[in-house]
Amino acid sequence: MTDARTDLRIGMVGYAFMGAAHSQAWRTAPAFFDLPMHPRMTAVCGRDKEAATKVAERFGWESVETDWRALLERDDIDVIDICTPGDTHAEIAIAALRAGKHVLCEKPLANTVAEAEAMAEAAAEAAQHGVRAMVGFTYRRTPAVAMARKLAADGWLGTIRHVRAQYLQDWLNDENTPLSWRLDKEKAGSGALGDIGAHIVDMAQFVTGSRIASVSGLMETFVTTRPVAGDHATLGGSSSGDGERGPVTVDDAAVFTSRFDDGSVGVFEATRFATGRKNALRIEVNGSTGSLAFDFEDMNVLQYFDANEDPATAGFRRIIVTEATHPYVAAWWPPGHGLGYEHGFTHQVVDLVTAIADGTDPSPSFADGLAVQRVLAAVEASSADGTTHTTGA
Repeated sequence: MTDARTDLRIGMVGYAFMGAAHSQAWRTAPAFFDLPMHPRMTAVCGRDKEAATKVAERFGWESVETDWRALLERDDIDVIDICTPGDTHAEIAIAALRAGKHVLCEKPLANTVAEAEAMAEAAAEAAQHGVRAMVGFTYRRTPAVAMARKLAADGWLGTIRHVRAQYLQDWLNDENTPLSWRLDKEKAGSGALGDIGAHIVDMAQFVTGSRIASVSGLMETFVTTRPVAGDHATLGGSSSGDGERGPVTVDDAAVFTSRFDDGSVGVFEATRFATGRKNALRIEVNGSTGSLAFDFEDMNVLQYFDANEDPATAGFRRIIVTEATHPYVAAWWPPGHGLGYEHGFTHQVVDLVTAIADGTDPSPSFADGLAVQRVLAAVEASSADGTTHTTGA
């Protein structure tokens, strides 16, 4: 029987860590979800043709390009999926939207507020012509987080008062971990703040339905030089008896307090120096009638406390978010068979393809990405001058 669904032809720019995650998602989504359009992995793009070709063969991309501009010129590409460092997001996304291509862009949306504003403006203009744009905050699509959003929206927490959010990793704790583009401000925009702090900013705003209005922040770089490897020999490193080392130009950790536009307050922490923590993205939200808590290192569980229960037996309830009634779960395994990191990317594909087919704007939008970018910029400014900064929310 022939599948009559229209192909949605994908051109992906970048093929490393995020490229692999996105490749798996494009390949897996139609196998588990009944999509209104069929994603076709038409082309992968990377400057190193040999490396890009290996990725294409591994994941099933049909062709290879070495210049992203070539994807925009191809009539057989409908979607541009951007998995490159932040300094390239704005140029690629804006050009793609103006060429009539739908865009999926990895987070954070850009390296600066000005770039993010230009991207959001281009997305708004493109939407008038039926062209869609989405930013990739995939942790939103963890079933437990999507469930947390629903509980908060349905009033299970009452009036929200407190938000606590952390993203803790330790992969930079060794001072001899080599330099990478994530430690170069020109490419990454910021360090822990933008790389992982962006996720908890988006998650807090997503779960609560409120925007962060003001922040007071502190950023710190603990290791200021690291061994130079590969391309990073051009970063201005200097030789020493222990080998060449280059400068780290981003933050290693960022902490900040915040006030939301609904009057609630928040505490945020992002670090890649939390020894022993591998991917501890955590959020706790306290309201007048309930609380919820989530930790990605136990990602199939959502904790919920009901303040109306009998105090003698009240306590946090452990909800295993693997039932068919939970967000996204029905397409996967029998109850109790948990999901993993990669599933959020698959759910991202599902939501984007569905929005394109329905002619609706996907979420999170470029406007949502801009809102996060403004928070990041306010934290950086606050850390620099020691004062509270507003975000414009």
